[in-house]
Amino acid sequence: MRFDVVTLFPDMFTGYLGQSLLHKAIEQGLVEVELHNLRDWSKDKHHNVDDRPFGGGPGMVLKVDTIVECVEEIQSQPDEKPHLVMLTPQGRRLDQRVVEELAESSRLILLCGRYEGFDQRVVDILDPDEISIGDFVLNGGEVAAMVLVDALVRMVPGVLGHEQSNQDDSFSRGNRLLEFAQYTRPRDYRGHRVPDILLSGDHERIAEWRKQQSLERTQKRRADLLDPPPHSQDESKTD
Repeated sequence: MRFDVVTLFPDMFTGYLGQSLLHKAIEQGLVEVELHNLRDWSKDKHHNVDDRPFGGGPGMVLKVDTIVECVEEIQSQPDEKPHLVMLTPQGRRLDQRVVEELAESSRLILLCGRYEGFDQRVVDILDPDEISIGDFVLNGGEVAAMVLVDALVRMVPGVLGHEQSNQDDSFSRGNRLLEFAQYTRPRDYRGHRVPDILLSGDHERIAEWRKQQSLERTQKRRADLLDPPPHSQDESKTD
């Protein structure tokens, strides 16, 4: 899987790309990340990429010509046509279903916004897939791009040590239950013991226990994920 990241701050990715599973995946050739400094497409001698908004208002807006020409040049490279993603709080909400959908593309361009956002004509001309990581505003799209990359690389075969790992995660592949509780050594710490069933060696009973743990945890923490909620049928009888 390849990511072309368009950003004003490519150095923000240096530490991120050099750590953990992502770094190993890049070294193994499973994932490729290319950083593109948007200022390289500026026609201004000062490398400006933003300007004041027409109609007035605070802040600056990223210019349409700079972004469009940058993206079009990246798209023109003789590889598979990339899926263009714009990180913006106005986009559709990122969840595991969207991650799995995006993972079907082997190449993505990630547009990281800054300041007051993009000139609307960027959207009108390029028709990007607008993605939001939540109902809050960041200083820029770089952190959101890292979140998306982190979620997507887990879907690439060979990246995780155990191929079952991403299938057992909360929300993965249609799973609407939160993940069960996990334990490791020591067996007893400050009076908190590992549940006996996990030490039994009975894998069938362990699987059933974990399933029940997931259900109880979801009911307690994210009842909205259950369809229908456990109490909804009882409520309908009393209406």
